[in-house]
Amino acid sequence: MRFEELNESNYLLFAIKFYNNPQAVTKDDFEDDLKRIKYIKRLLKRYKNTGELKTHLILNHLTVLFNVFDDATVPLLFYNLEDDLWSCIKSFFVFLGRIPEYPKTIISEIELDNYCLRQLKEL
Repeated sequence: MRFEELNESNYLLFAIKFYNNPQAVTKDDFEDDLKRIKYIKRLLKRYKNTGELKTHLILNHLTVLFNVFDDATVPLLFYNLEDDLWSCIKSFFVFLGRIPEYPKTIISEIELDNYCLRQLKEL
């Protein structure tokens, strides 16, 4: 199956295809790893609404996601996050050096969140 664009009908298949966790033995393990995307979304929304940015917690979730989904983490997150959270998550990707090296993509047009970058550089 080709995945030019993620949508509701192919999202789960995309996640399954790129899932690589040798320690996962059940469907629940997969779902627990996938829930980390929701946790990140919740943390980023809290940052947008209150200004409270939990960089360490977000980095921990991202580390696990990149360990089990590798480069598929980037499209999975961009698919699940609202547009107003993209600048913040892109800042985390830049900090981690995980921005894909594709030619011109929509990711390159997204501005960075300066506050997120400052907080990450202070770590």
